[in-house]
Amino acid sequence: MPKEKDGGVVLASVSAKWISYTHTLIAYCAFFSALIVGMSLHFHKIVKNEYYGYPQEWFPSVSATIGDRYPERSIFQVFIAITSGPRFALVILWYLVTARPGARGPKFVATVGLLRTILCGGWVYITSTDDHAWHDIFMISYLVFTLPWTLGCLALSPMNRDAIKWRKIFATLFFGTLVPLIYYFIQHKVHKVAGAYTIYAFFEWSLILFDVGFDAATAFDFAGLELRVVDVRGISSKGNDVFLADTVIQKSKERGQILPQELLGASYSRDDVFDAAADIYTGFMFWSILTSLGVTVWYFPLWHMGISGYEVLIMTTVSPFLLGIPAVRRIAANQPGYVYGLSLLGLSAFLVTHQETRLFSVGAGVFFSCLAWTGSFWAERNNSSRLNAKISAFSLGLILSSIAKFANHTNNPVWPIMNSVNGGWNKTGLVLAILAVLRSTRRSTVGSVDLTPLQQKKKGSATLSAIGLAGLIFGLHSLLSDSSTMITWVWDGYPIKGPIPAPHGAYTIAAMGAGFLIGLFNPQAAATWSFFGVASIATATFYSKAGWTGFYGALVLATYLMALVPSMIITATRYGPGKTFGLAFFFYNLIVLAHVWVVAYAFVPGGPLLRERSDLVLTGMMAMIGCGVFSTISAAASTPQPLSSKYTKHDTPHRRRFRTYTIYALTILQMISVSVAYLRFPTFNYTPYHPQEKLVTAGIWTVHFALDNDMWSSERRMRDAIKELELDVVGLLESDLQRIIMGNRDMTQFLAEDLGMYADFGPGPNKHTWGCALLSKFPIVNSTHHLLPSPVGELAPAILATLDMYGEMVDVLVFHSGQEEDVEDRRLQSIGVEQIMADSPRPLILLSYLVTNPKEGNYNRYVSEKSRMRDIDSSDWDRWCEYILYRGLRRVGYARVSRGTITDTEIQVGKFVVGEKEGGETQVDEKEVSLGLRFPEVFKGDGARGHRYHVFDRPRYYV
Repeated sequence: MPKEKDGGVVLASVSAKWISYTHTLIAYCAFFSALIVGMSLHFHKIVKNEYYGYPQEWFPSVSATIGDRYPERSIFQVFIAITSGPRFALVILWYLVTARPGARGPKFVATVGLLRTILCGGWVYITSTDDHAWHDIFMISYLVFTLPWTLGCLALSPMNRDAIKWRKIFATLFFGTLVPLIYYFIQHKVHKVAGAYTIYAFFEWSLILFDVGFDAATAFDFAGLELRVVDVRGISSKGNDVFLADTVIQKSKERGQILPQELLGASYSRDDVFDAAADIYTGFMFWSILTSLGVTVWYFPLWHMGISGYEVLIMTTVSPFLLGIPAVRRIAANQPGYVYGLSLLGLSAFLVTHQETRLFSVGAGVFFSCLAWTGSFWAERNNSSRLNAKISAFSLGLILSSIAKFANHTNNPVWPIMNSVNGGWNKTGLVLAILAVLRSTRRSTVGSVDLTPLQQKKKGSATLSAIGLAGLIFGLHSLLSDSSTMITWVWDGYPIKGPIPAPHGAYTIAAMGAGFLIGLFNPQAAATWSFFGVASIATATFYSKAGWTGFYGALVLATYLMALVPSMIITATRYGPGKTFGLAFFFYNLIVLAHVWVVAYAFVPGGPLLRERSDLVLTGMMAMIGCGVFSTISAAASTPQPLSSKYTKHDTPHRRRFRTYTIYALTILQMISVSVAYLRFPTFNYTPYHPQEKLVTAGIWTVHFALDNDMWSSERRMRDAIKELELDVVGLLESDLQRIIMGNRDMTQFLAEDLGMYADFGPGPNKHTWGCALLSKFPIVNSTHHLLPSPVGELAPAILATLDMYGEMVDVLVFHSGQEEDVEDRRLQSIGVEQIMADSPRPLILLSYLVTNPKEGNYNRYVSEKSRMRDIDSSDWDRWCEYILYRGLRRVGYARVSRGTITDTEIQVGKFVVGEKEGGETQVDEKEVSLGLRFPEVFKGDGARGHRYHVFDRPRYYV
């Protein structure tokens, strides 16, 4: 019967809390009805994964339960369809409860809620079988939007104690569950631990409970609403009701503090958002240009096999010395657009094909980029709000650069060694850079900058400040410009006992974000001797320990370095910019050279002084940072107001808005990082090219640090050659790129993920070799890294790996011998490798760079009675560097493939059959060999892309 209420007639009414009840009930029914039906009808099928089945695994994951099997998939989808109605109603009601005039937070959270609902439909109705890529895109996006939805709902919660309590409980449980969930997924996927997937499944189901439970808490808030729609308690916040965020902020103001709950406040400026984005992108430009200098300089000594003279361009970073000239200082401070605009020469260098010209363009970009940023820091020294904004853009630019490399397999997509063919986004990056420069420099820094140096008496030291800043920039560049650099330092082979580049590169980026927040909210905490002591211990742990222990030290160090950026730069701006920043980059160049000398000692003057002494370089870095900490503490003691005080009631609205935008930006960057980690998670379900024939195609290739003859990144061209040669196992030499001069790259990441292969990076950068790596279609059961004796010349790295080839254990040894000039080194190395091969009880393939003539000298140790090894073709007299040896397998074929313009060394390839006797030396015609055992036709004649069968002009086959 119709009811009159406050002058109106209500034909029917129901409490809005039933929307929450209905949503919760049907959502749980969708998942658990599918679980019950699946367990009843297909138990053994849905608990089985790619490695184990029942009884090792006895509980299904969510994806296996709701996947492709009938009828559970259909039941699940029907209930989810029913859930959509209450779900949309819940989001709309939540907006009505929280909306108020002028507030943008409720609109943002409601938009996120609607998008999240649509994305849920995407991964529910498009399964991985239908379209794996789109299923993952919808799933990842749904998980990414969970964070702002959860935090937004918490911040906007009306002051209902029960609702707030349960939201906090479910949010804590949800995000807390992610840690063991990821751990057990890695145990299953990477370590293949029996039963780990079952434990993972329980955590995955727990996420469902907590996710739905979090939204169920809206029942407490909706209890005061009736549908059709009567607000019986006046809680709709159109008036002056108080939210949780309001209460916390008010209490913080009473204490003289400002807290992050401001993030959803009403104050918002679109211009400020664009300004912040432009500043961050200019920070990305700086780090992209600076990190590209080393790799473009490196090209020339690489091809000259020694110092080329172009190395002098690393001194372009000392351009801030020019700020000691008043006219230059005036232009950099009052008209920064010109200087920032000239720095774009570094990003536009990709347009030039001539190598020397491209290098000089990059050098010019570095010159003007260092000048521009130093001028901006100094010009804003009296405006703490804008100086902090510039410093934050500098730090976030580094994080963005690291994420860009993480997403692009360690190549920055705007580097001058990239182009549209090899994965570059140079044109897009350049256009965005032009827009960012125009936006961020559209007005002078602070009108007309006072160019007179500060006159008050200063404590501290400009020189010590410069030394500290140099150590800090070196640490940021050498260790944090790529998320996988520190991971390769602690890599120790198979079985995996520590982090891997993907997904754990996201851990490095998260640590950088944590350090950024410390520097943002409490920079004084970073510039203390206690934090310095902790970081020093972490550095020692990182250097001396492998696996997770070393990586934990690396994460602490990453946090410290990022936290130190604001206080170090603020202190440096107290002194003359030319002296402080010019000296800083000069000392930075010196430690960069030391960082190079530890591995290039055989090619540079004074090399033996720092031979294999990365420990001294890291110690020097921390000592330099210690000088900066001393100067910062001294300067702070002499300043009436702290250089960058805790955020107190003296904060301006502009500063609070700036922090809001930077935290928004950091949150977005971290979500992108997690998404990339998810997308790059290795599948470890790789298969060889010819399993029916039990064929192994193995190759050896010296790849010249993934820079081709024309100074372009060569990973994609290498990928094409390896794929078309159908290599199941390949040894890569000259493969360690994790240094400043090589761009802090890792070619194995792209090759392994794109080709579907397991990868062993080999001895890390802290082992001071030029690198050797192993890629394999077969599971790597165990691998050990060796450094062969090298008393005079460069270290000789080796990897001995045991591979599971069709159920039989086969060893593969990848080895790079020393230089021709170092005769004694090569003799000792041959003895060491001979012993390694002799000690192996299994069939073995040697993929090597030996530097010897066939059947002469050290060759007779590699092919000896002790080693039990055979040459793949003893009649091939035209060899000096690369060799393939074998034992315990039937040799089928041998080919030599020209290098094209990728490197200076050919590809040697051998084909072997597992489980058969070695066979004789008689060669046969290709027609007598079955199709599955033959080499590809594409490389016959003129070949493809510069690769062809050469020397013999055809492959060789054997009985």
